[in-house]
Amino acid sequence: MAEYMIYIWLGVILFALIVEGITAQLVSIWFVPGGLAGLIAGFCGAGEWIQVLIGAVVTLVCLIATRPLVNRIMRFRKEETNSGRLIGEEGVVVQEIQNLDAVGQVKIQGNVWSARSENGQAIPENSRVTVVRIEGVKLIVKPL
Repeated sequence: MAEYMIYIWLGVILFALIVEGITAQLVSIWFVPGGLAGLIAGFCGAGEWIQVLIGAVVTLVCLIATRPLVNRIMRFRKEETNSGRLIGEEGVVVQEIQNLDAVGQVKIQGNVWSARSENGQAIPENSRVTVVRIEGVKLIVKPL
């Protein structure tokens, strides 16, 4: 075995581990078993091109075999934060909503928000409303 191939395989393994450690997104982990397979093939007396072929095949097999599992494990659920959680929530009008006058406030989860009605109609004070969507800093609501 050409001695420089040992360093190439160790470099591939080390580089893949470092990239994986930095990203933690499972983007290069498959090169580690491929690098190990190429290194072992070299110690067994395989030629340089055979080592590269074995390393590439093992990397590809590991990728194909584990990628669906990794995708299932790494799937992140979108969780609404802050104001996005208000959509669908019920609140109480604390200041009459008049779209034409650009006034109106709704209290939801203990906080008071500027609000406008979904269809432009006036909504009287103390009415119960549901948040339909958010536009800028205003809740768009409809009466219950």
